[in-house]
Amino acid sequence: MRLVFIVLILACIAIQYPLRMGEFGYKRVEELNEQLQKQRETNQAMVARNNAMQAEIEDLKTGTQALEDYARSEMNMIAGNETLVRILTPHEAIPVAPIRYGAGTTPPTTNTSSSDTKQTNATKPVTP
Repeated sequence: MRLVFIVLILACIAIQYPLRMGEFGYKRVEELNEQLQKQRETNQAMVARNNAMQAEIEDLKTGTQALEDYARSEMNMIAGNETLVRILTPHEAIPVAPIRYGAGTTPPTTNTSSSDTKQTNATKPVTP
């Protein structure tokens, strides 16, 4: 009877060792839970980003203000009756990006006959 009891205790220890110290034991489960939590946080951030992008797409499809803001900021477009003024820092080079005008408008002309050249809708450095 005593021998059976010792064999049972050794069997229990043999079963518990891989569970506690083995490759697929409690440590691995904790590591996987941490990875799962990080992935859930990443997924939540991606869902929020996707929702914001979807809202922006809907706004661009339906609203004119968002489309106009996008054209102004990303494509450097201005309306026909506007004057573009860029304020450059003292050592910044003059940008060479073309200025695009809105649909159906023509670019304004420059008057070069006077002694001082007057530029409309052109990029000029402004010194403070």
